Amino acid sequence: MWDNRFIPIAKPFIGDEEIEAVIKVLRSGMLAQGEEVKLFEQEFAEYIGVKHAIAVANGTAALDLALKALGIGPGNEVITTPFTFIATANAVLFQEARPIFADIDPRTYNLDPNSVLEKITNKTKAIIVVHLYGQPADMKAFREIAEDYKLLIIEDAAQAHGAEFEGRKVGSMGDVGIFSFYPTKNMTTGEGGMITTNNDQVARKARLLRDHGQTRKYFHEILGWNLRMTNIAAALGRVQLRRLDKLNRIREENAEKLTKGLQVVRGITPPYVDPRVKHVWHQYVIRVEPGFPLSRDELAEFLRSKGIGTAVHYPIPVHRQPLYRKLGYPQDDCPNAIEASRRVLSLPVHPHLSDDDIKYIIDAVKEASRQ
Repeated sequence: MWDNRFIPIAKPFIGDEEIEAVIKVLRSGMLAQGEEVKLFEQEFAEYIGVKHAIAVANGTAALDLALKALGIGPGNEVITTPFTFIATANAVLFQEARPIFADIDPRTYNLDPNSVLEKITNKTKAIIVVHLYGQPADMKAFREIAEDYKLLIIEDAAQAHGAEFEGRKVGSMGDVGIFSFYPTKNMTTGEGGMITTNNDQVARKARLLRDHGQTRKYFHEILGWNLRMTNIAAALGRVQLRRLDKLNRIREENAEKLTKGLQVVRGITPPYVDPRVKHVWHQYVIRVEPGFPLSRDELAEFLRSKGIGTAVHYPIPVHRQPLYRKLGYPQDDCPNAIEASRRVLSLPVHPHLSDDDIKYIIDAVKEASRQ
């Protein structure tokens, strides 16, 4: 049944319209931040449902500038998840503030509101809520916590473009939202990021920070950086944004087919979907349970031998990374995150998959279950 195909874990969807949009910018000679960026910001803000969208060079820059614009600084604590890409927590360190790690919900892998409540102190200033794998976290609970304790909410929606919680787009429910447009995301600008907010002052400061702190050319009000997005990236992003809902629907259809085929495999737990959310399936993440005949890493190797790309998001929780060990973080905290890091495996779900590819992936997992 096996052939010589290779199915990558992720693959950007770039068509002729994207190529033509970029060529148009190249021919114009206006390559740096300009009208294309302005239009992309307007269109993205309208799509998310916020007053302001501020385009920047990448998702990490979006996190860093969002925290700076909110006034996070020395002496502050910011609660977040250890089960995410390290940039989420590192952005807090860059403010000379302290990341505090709360545990995750073992079903959704998102931050657990009850665990967050246990971590709040008089130094807590904000919560960074990560919408992991494209599934929104419990924003109702986090908004209630923020209101009760007078905390700020930063939505890390780097993996959740177009996802919704109770009908509202992620990136519109906190004080600030951030997005990444890295090539593997649901939409891409090559590299790029976006800050979203309804707060006029936060938006103004973020715009200053990304452009040398200048309010007009050669008039510098605050210390800033060069973290602007290019017109080239924005032109690509504008086309990608128009495609986003369609591409997300394809991801959802692919995920439903995978779940239908894999839910009968003993020892494999398909992804759980909170009924209140619209999941956009940045990643399709199964859990390899102790009852499966292969370990998670052995299953990944088996699938690779069949030409199926896989990935582990994420193999080491942030608080167990060497950097955070050196900073003295307890290594036994957040047991749900530690256990997830040993069990999760991402399978291809991107829009390039054919029905035959999906069947091939399901059949490969079923064969592995008979090892």
